[in-house]
Amino acid sequence: MISQSAGVMLMLTVLVGLLISNKIRPAILFISSIALSYLLGWISLELMMSNFTNTSLLTLILLLLASLAMEKTDFLQSVGRHLNKANFPVVMMKLGLSTAFLSSITNNSAVVASMIGVLKRNQYHSPSKLLLPLSYAAILGGTLTLIGTSTNLIVNSFVVDAGLEPIGFFDFTVIGLAVVGAGIAVITIFGYRLPDRFANMETELPYLLEAVVSDDSKMIGKTIEENRLRALQRLYLVEIERNGELVRPVCPSEKLNAGDRLMFAGDTDSLHILQEMEGLEWFAKSHLKGQALVEVVVSHSASIKGKSLKDCEFRQNFDAAVVAIRRGHEQLSGGLGQIKLRAGDTLMLVPGKSFHQHRNMVREFVTITESNVSAKLDKTQSRFVLASFLMVLVLALVGVVGLTKGLLVLLIGYLISGVISIEEIKRRFPVELTLIVGSALGLAHIMVENGVAQLLGQGLLNMFGEWGVFGAFIAIYLFTLLLTELITNNAAAALTFPIAYSLAVGYGVDPRPFIMAVIFGASASFISPYGYQTNLMVYSAGNYHFRDYLSIGIPLSLVYSAVVIYLIPLVFPFTKVVF
Repeated sequence: MISQSAGVMLMLTVLVGLLISNKIRPAILFISSIALSYLLGWISLELMMSNFTNTSLLTLILLLLASLAMEKTDFLQSVGRHLNKANFPVVMMKLGLSTAFLSSITNNSAVVASMIGVLKRNQYHSPSKLLLPLSYAAILGGTLTLIGTSTNLIVNSFVVDAGLEPIGFFDFTVIGLAVVGAGIAVITIFGYRLPDRFANMETELPYLLEAVVSDDSKMIGKTIEENRLRALQRLYLVEIERNGELVRPVCPSEKLNAGDRLMFAGDTDSLHILQEMEGLEWFAKSHLKGQALVEVVVSHSASIKGKSLKDCEFRQNFDAAVVAIRRGHEQLSGGLGQIKLRAGDTLMLVPGKSFHQHRNMVREFVTITESNVSAKLDKTQSRFVLASFLMVLVLALVGVVGLTKGLLVLLIGYLISGVISIEEIKRRFPVELTLIVGSALGLAHIMVENGVAQLLGQGLLNMFGEWGVFGAFIAIYLFTLLLTELITNNAAAALTFPIAYSLAVGYGVDPRPFIMAVIFGASASFISPYGYQTNLMVYSAGNYHFRDYLSIGIPLSLVYSAVVIYLIPLVFPFTKVVF
């Protein structure tokens, strides 16, 4: 037993060291560790595999997949559009509160993914002043409910596996509200100090996009400047086609008429900008139903070469609608339907169901790649997604239908209705997260069974014995926070939970405050871009440097920790229990 415990301890030490080095993906390290444990006889095959079907893990996977539909709704974009205000503190407060609320009812990574594009197009403030606060607000909001972040559900899976009562949906809320309030105050005070990383950046706008002013548009009679069509990021109004004549260049004082055809130069994110503009009917809008866009390059042997989209009946022949056209660095002119296609032209398409099965695909197009951009759902579909998602949450809260069952039915409904496709599920399935959590559950079991968790807990008891149970509680929180900054939040929670539980057993107290220390400690990733997924998501999008995280993350981490350490023992007292 001693040699086996030493072997487990050595393996965990190597695992943590490799995680900190950040040279090998965490999923590979965790699955390798649990596989080695099986080969050495430390865990049975049946127990190892059962951890990958844990109920909380299945709930997490279903939640992430269902969140794919939430990303496509216009709701999150509408929230982002209301942040176009000049007053920075007001914008910060609105951004923080709305993001925190949204992150409490759906996965915070989905919220950040949906808001990045909107904030990058903010007309008053640089994206680098908004995106990092967005990530921090999403992390804070994730502490409000059980489903707010993957860490909460992962720790709940450890709780159930340990034979304890599952964590309630709102068990976090009282502490979470205090954390959100204090955190948003810090973000508002320090956020303005973030530098503008987008000043004087040269942007390439290769695609030509088209939109028509609808008959009932509020833009009619207003100038280009009044409609803020000159202040768009990643989208430039090139010309206006009016009654067969071109208006070029377009002056800021030019007034719009019903039926005006606006030609924009933009990049692959520009479609989202057009989707957010009320009163514009953009090219191929009727074909967009949330599917991922596809980019194709016209071949030298293509039959459509030298023809316009209208002449070759592109939509009917290929079951796809063209959203935008790109021709190298050449600036195109005229309506999309009238442009004569050439070999080498890149087309951004909305594919139909039979597009990829077209018999002449190889002859017509040289390359076909799926874009990372997904079209947004229309208003009817968005309402369906939001209403059904909220209904599942409400039914789970009142105990009518379990959350896992509800999310499973919801996901099937999204597939049947075409809101989500099988291809999207295959592309976005959280394989790495599944491997990490399933493996971590097995490693936690090994740590408890072989006495390693007890040994580590006893070590902390010896170090903080004179501080009593409160000192041990602070130690486990700080240890989890440190691991979160060094590795990842989910890995930190997986490694510290067995130790926290052993500490509670050693002191003979209710394990809830120690479990909450792990949960809130694992969500306290503000100082590093690598500890939490949302921090990493905005790292490149905001052109951030590591020091940007330090400037706002250190004060936020200090305030967050003070609130958590003070409130957890008040809400979850160290009550004596018999194990």
